[in-house]
Amino acid sequence: MRRYGQQIYRWSRAYGLQEADAQDVTQTVLVKLTEKLRSFCYDPARSFRAYLKTLTHYAWCDFLELHKRPGAGSGDSAMVQTLQTVEARDDLVQHLNAAFDRELLEEASEQVRQRVEPHTWEAFRLTALEGLSGAEVATRLSMKVATVFKARSKVQQMLQEEIARREGP
Repeated sequence: MRRYGQQIYRWSRAYGLQEADAQDVTQTVLVKLTEKLRSFCYDPARSFRAYLKTLTHYAWCDFLELHKRPGAGSGDSAMVQTLQTVEARDDLVQHLNAAFDRELLEEASEQVRQRVEPHTWEAFRLTALEGLSGAEVATRLSMKVATVFKARSKVQQMLQEEIARREGP
C-alpha cells in the first residue's frame, strides 16, 4: 500500500475520478493485486509498473460500469476479508517492493548512463557498485582521486533526480 497506493491513486485521479472515487478504485486495485499475486510470476524483462497501471485502468472501467446502474454499490464482505488477509502477505509485498525498486533503479541507471561520459559512469560503477576504493579506481581509469569522487557524486545525484522524476510527485 505504501509503495503502490499513491501511484494507483494518482492514475485514478488522472482518469478524472473525484478524490473519494479514486480512493475506492485504489482500494479495489490493491485487493485485485493481492488476489492476482497468488499466481503472479515476475518477469524482469517486463514492467511491473505497466502491469499495475493496466490493473488500475481495468478497475477504473469496472468502477464506471458499476456506477452506471442506479442504486449500485458494494456491500461485499468478501472484499473486507480479502483486505484483512493482506497483512499475511507482507513477505510477498516486500519481494514485490524489492523487484519494483530494482526495476526503477535499472531504468533510471540506463537513462543516466546515456547522459554521462563513459569514464564518469565507470568511475561511479567501480566505486558505488563494485566497492573499489577511490585510489584503485583512479589508478585503473587514469584519473585523479578527487575526480573519481566527483564523478560518483554527480551520477548519484542524477540517479536520485531520475528516480524522483519517475516516481512522480
